[in-house]
Amino acid sequence: MKLSESIGESLEDYLESILVLSQCIDRVRSVDVASYLGFSKPSVSHAVKLMVNQNLIQLDDNKIITLTEKGKEIAQETYNRHLFFSDMLTSIGVPKDIAQEDACRIEHVISKESFEAIQNYYKTTKK
Repeated sequence: MKLSESIGESLEDYLESILVLSQCIDRVRSVDVASYLGFSKPSVSHAVKLMVNQNLIQLDDNKIITLTEKGKEIAQETYNRHLFFSDMLTSIGVPKDIAQEDACRIEHVISKESFEAIQNYYKTTKK
């Protein structure tokens, strides 16, 4: 079972985007997340409230978003699945843009057990 199984695909995407943005910029705000994902500011504001309530992120007085340990774990798990599938798909000939889109979908629906099995199989057969 995935760590993120109970939060849903949408919040996984938000957490993953916060993780990626935090690697590029010092302070992540809702407007950065909205711009990165192409979502409206009200949608992001709603998601931010949900993530604060679920202890996935913290929001300081300046509206800077920080991942909690739980949020960071989920974001990293999701991002790792995304990187693996996008790399795997491009290595077998899928165009990069399609591989990215497909990886986005796969990363949310695959179980931890299936992901680990595919990852292990791919590592051992790629040698």
